[in-house]
Amino acid sequence: MRGSCLCGAVTFEAEPPLRPVIACHCTQCRKTSGHFWAATAVPLTRFKLTNESGLRWFHASDIARRGFCGTCGASLFWEPKDGGTISIAAGSLEGPTGLEIAEHWYAEDRGDYYDITDGKPCKHA
Repeated sequence: MRGSCLCGAVTFEAEPPLRPVIACHCTQCRKTSGHFWAATAVPLTRFKLTNESGLRWFHASDIARRGFCGTCGASLFWEPKDGGTISIAAGSLEGPTGLEIAEHWYAEDRGDYYDITDGKPCKHA
C-alpha cells in the first residue's frame, strides 16, 4: 500500500496486512487532527518512507512522537518510543484500502459536536 501527505513531500509504503483502523478521540489526537484520529498500524519492518523531505516529528508525550508534513501540515504518523510499530493516518493511504474501523478509544473525550453511532466497541481510559 502507498500513501502520502497532501502535497507529496512525504510518501511511504506499507506492506499488508495492516491493522484495522482505531478511531482515537483523546484530546491530543483531536487537537492534532482537528477531529478524531483514525489510524491503522504496521510493524516498522514492513514500513518504508519513500520521500521524507517534508517530514517533521513532534514529541507529543513521554511515550510517542507524531509525524507530520512541514510543508502542507498533514498529520501522518504516531510512533511509540518503545514499540516496533508505526500508526498511519488511514486517510493518507491511497484507496481502496479494504480497512474498517474496529473500535473507538477514549470515547469519553470525544468532541461534544458528534456522536459515535457505528456500534463499534468503545474503550475508555
